[in-house]
Amino acid sequence: MTLLFLIYWTAFLFSLFVVGCILGAAFSPTFREKLKEIAEAIGRRDLSLARIIHNPVLRPSRHLWQAAAVFNPAALILNGRTHLVYRSVGTDGVSRMGYASSPDGLFFDERLPYPMYVLGNPRNVPRAAQRYSPVMYPSGGSWGGCEDPRMVTIDGRVYITFNMFDGWDYIRVGLISISTEDFLAKNFQNLSAPTVLSKPGQRHKNWVLFPEKIGGKFAVIHSISPKVEVAYCESLEGIGTTEPFIESWDGPRASVPVREKYWDNYVRSAGPPPLKTPHGWLLFYHANDKREIHRYKLGVMLLDLNEPTTVLYRSSHPVLEPDAPYENEGKPGIVYACGATIKDDTVYVYYGGADQVICVAFAPLEAFLKALMVDEHLALNATPLKIN
Repeated sequence: MTLLFLIYWTAFLFSLFVVGCILGAAFSPTFREKLKEIAEAIGRRDLSLARIIHNPVLRPSRHLWQAAAVFNPAALILNGRTHLVYRSVGTDGVSRMGYASSPDGLFFDERLPYPMYVLGNPRNVPRAAQRYSPVMYPSGGSWGGCEDPRMVTIDGRVYITFNMFDGWDYIRVGLISISTEDFLAKNFQNLSAPTVLSKPGQRHKNWVLFPEKIGGKFAVIHSISPKVEVAYCESLEGIGTTEPFIESWDGPRASVPVREKYWDNYVRSAGPPPLKTPHGWLLFYHANDKREIHRYKLGVMLLDLNEPTTVLYRSSHPVLEPDAPYENEGKPGIVYACGATIKDDTVYVYYGGADQVICVAFAPLEAFLKALMVDEHLALNATPLKIN
């Protein structure tokens, strides 16, 4: 009896000790700070993209021109279907553009067995090196061709910007276009000859067009770091011949000021063309944290509708990170978006995973915008906007 009493009494004292430790920890500054972090994380739950369950939606095929990799797709909704123009890499290491379409933007029931566009014959690489090699050519395994398209439709015409890559001494921004009628009919032989937008002797990539004219002119985002820069053009045809090339900053990334202590302290480029919303232009972009330089992540900002160089809001955390297996089986740690659409009040983002496959992520548009525009994501001097 005495032994049993001692056991109960010891257990009671121990429980008091445990409760005291828990209460002490709960009121400690460290514990309270951790709870605050958890609460902030819960508050950010809407400012993220969710992957669809059947990712990837497109993989390399048996056709040699896209047998090595398919990734980084442009996206556009026309006549109720979602159209993708994507980067493909063949066994020969050349990047070409492929085409696929879907009735719902999720399941792609149409895919051409031949390229929709090929950029001539690349040069400047020894024949022995003309092959698919992620080791030799870590940016997608390709040594030349047309890369990473972005696509918009303006005034009955589809415009596609892309990276013209022909060796590391030649990376320029190109543009092709086609009427919407020919695009829908897949008369891709009617694509225009390429126009070169960027200056010779400089390396530029990933320029995007706004999907409508601003002030009666075509608008091109050609830089987003250290600030958003937009060029305005009366015409996009003949740039570099009848009109000057678009001037853009050209210098080492190390000299660019960064947002210290944020995840995007190494900004890469714009992602898909901006999406117009009632509250501003929604622009996804690529960046790295210098502490995780091997992981490409996706962020988002909201630009003023009339003055799109003005950033109203910017995500303080990534909205998509390379955590899924198919975003690491190839070149590890890559999510790279080139296309985005709005359909049925949902934003869909089309991206390449691991420089190998094509994937889709989504978010309810209103909730996504609301999460972006709460105080923790405010740009300096921005006024919160209300969503009813």
